[in-house]
Amino acid sequence: MLYLLIAGICFFTASENKLFAQKIELGAGIGGLNYKGDISPSLRMRFFRPAGSLFFRYNPNQALSLRAELMMGGIGAADRHSDDPLLVARNMSFKTRILEGSAVAEYNFLNFVDRRFAINWSPYVFGGISYSKFNPDIQTSSYKTSGFVLPYGVGIKYQVRRPWNIGLEFGSRKTFTDYLDNLGGEPVNKEKLQQGDPSVKDTYYYLRLSVSYTFYKIVCP
Repeated sequence: MLYLLIAGICFFTASENKLFAQKIELGAGIGGLNYKGDISPSLRMRFFRPAGSLFFRYNPNQALSLRAELMMGGIGAADRHSDDPLLVARNMSFKTRILEGSAVAEYNFLNFVDRRFAINWSPYVFGGISYSKFNPDIQTSSYKTSGFVLPYGVGIKYQVRRPWNIGLEFGSRKTFTDYLDNLGGEPVNKEKLQQGDPSVKDTYYYLRLSVSYTFYKIVCP
């Protein structure tokens, strides 16, 4: 009788921990950052720069996932690669490093439920808020190099083999700065080739492939 009581308590406790543990993932991602702004008015593949991230994901239910992520990478662009002869004549370029911490919510279109012997995958959309710090190689004027950013995008996640998951995600970062490319604010001289467009804020993008591990609690015998 005592053995059955101990076994019951053990099973119940482990099961509760197991249910909680299955909701937690730790993962890492690798990919690239890209930029759109005064020096690159459109998204161009040649300007992708390496980036990587670490993240924590909590899955409270089948449809919703909450994620905290720390990302680091670089962006850069150069006028000499433009198709616009005026930009080529301007011949400006920049490089900057970005450190970003974000908190986002993911909405899973399919029921992303833990299953031992079933295909488990789902496309999703995400959105949230982040805080970004950028460090330009050259800073020609005094401006703020940090601020809030609005991340949003789409992705797909797939449980390869319990407890491992992979994912592919593409996200945009709406910033409130025009200085990612060291070319922003009101014009400081009369030379139009040296001026940017202060009405349009800079944007950067993160494309990443991720691997995550879901934690499981081993039920005691």
